[in-house]
Amino acid sequence: MSTSNSYQALMAFQRETEALAQVAGRLSWDQETVMPRGSAEQRGDEMAAMEHVLHARRVAPEVGDWLSGIDEASLDEVGRAQIRHIRHNFDRATKVPARLASALARTISRAQMVWVDASKAGDVSAFLPVLTEVLALRREEAQALAGDGPLYDALLDDYERGAKASELEAMFGALRPRLVALREAVLARPEPQGVSGQFEEDLQLRLSREVAQAFGYDLSRGRIDMAVHPFSSGSGDDVRITTRTDPKDPFNCVYSTIHEVGHASYEQNVDPAYRLTPLGSGVSMGVHESQSRIYENQLGRSRAFTSWLFARMRDRFGDFGIDDEDSFYAAVNRVKKGYIRTEADEIQYNLHIMLRFDLERALIAGDLHPGDLEAAWNDRFEADFGYPVDKPAHGVLQDVHWAAGLFGYFPTYSLGNVYAGCLNEAMRRAVPDVDDRLSRGDTGPAVVWLRENLQRHGGLYRPREVIERACGFPLSEAPLLSYLEAKFGDIYGL
Repeated sequence: MSTSNSYQALMAFQRETEALAQVAGRLSWDQETVMPRGSAEQRGDEMAAMEHVLHARRVAPEVGDWLSGIDEASLDEVGRAQIRHIRHNFDRATKVPARLASALARTISRAQMVWVDASKAGDVSAFLPVLTEVLALRREEAQALAGDGPLYDALLDDYERGAKASELEAMFGALRPRLVALREAVLARPEPQGVSGQFEEDLQLRLSREVAQAFGYDLSRGRIDMAVHPFSSGSGDDVRITTRTDPKDPFNCVYSTIHEVGHASYEQNVDPAYRLTPLGSGVSMGVHESQSRIYENQLGRSRAFTSWLFARMRDRFGDFGIDDEDSFYAAVNRVKKGYIRTEADEIQYNLHIMLRFDLERALIAGDLHPGDLEAAWNDRFEADFGYPVDKPAHGVLQDVHWAAGLFGYFPTYSLGNVYAGCLNEAMRRAVPDVDDRLSRGDTGPAVVWLRENLQRHGGLYRPREVIERACGFPLSEAPLLSYLEAKFGDIYGL
């Protein structure tokens, strides 16, 4: 079979596989939003059947045959990128024995249930045995994938292609001391006033819908629903998001929505020519997180945008205890002590991630025993945050990631923040009137710049490559640090 015929056959097969994956994604979305409570067991069977079909297609021998028949040098840039993704995914899928994949799936399912109960009870000892099992299986998987390289890098590659733990260690090493110092300086200042009153759910959802559309979310190809934990789902012409409300905290709904719109816009804005192919979605978890973070933080929490949001909230809710734009801006960006990663502000969030990165890297390397994990967590937390963990649910048991086997995922959150810092600097150089536009609720120039310089490329370029192409300068943590120190120095009078 010629290169052309092999390529066409492979891409047709891949489009069908991706279409099935999208169907599986809709089942998952439905489960998290509107599925009847009594349907859980049947839905589990349905999703397991879909996963069985998808796995069989991903390791199908004909995929290897088609790849062998393709001369990549004869393909254009898009074709070579498609093959790069397909070959990488096929190699990883076929290197992991079916026995191990099955054992991982079963153990992770059990571990997540154990974690729920252990977290509620605050019982670390109840979680450690199954965590040890998950860790052993993931280390075995890493050994199958790593070749001569570090085990942790093999797992990190699942989420951020090409990233190296040694590079992240250097980046985080530059971030950590300055973030710790900034945190201490900010918390020594008076805490800004917060909002007060009760905020009707319906009014919050109306505002979140308005804000989502202001950020360019296309509701003719998406929808907004409610979920306990907000998420986005889908790609191309069917990208859905969820949000949540809190009767005492309208910022929860607004900023959860903006965050998920960042993810969803990335998927909606990929070049339609790539739809249902390996290039048709965001290229990595870190780049995906950069979009949610720049939408939520550098744009949504900016002084300019919050001046518009303040007026809209006064229109929607009336008096909510804050009387001027400066106080509102400070309230949106309030820094306070806490334990929970998902509730952390822009300064402290990255400290949470670095803690987890260092600990899980040590676990995978065999340098930290699971039995010593809680003590290591508590020591590191107190060193960076200045006070002890008060209970396990606020410490080592607060995240599901390790129960789910997601070793290597955590650092992509902070990498996304670093990417967002670089993108924000480049965008503001290219669009000098961005703040003037944001102050009128007009995100257009900012989101168009992101669409044209990053989002439309989907998976065409490698993660670091797409960031550096968009920015025009090498990746660095410096823009993020400059942004945080300037922003919070202004708010807190440092």
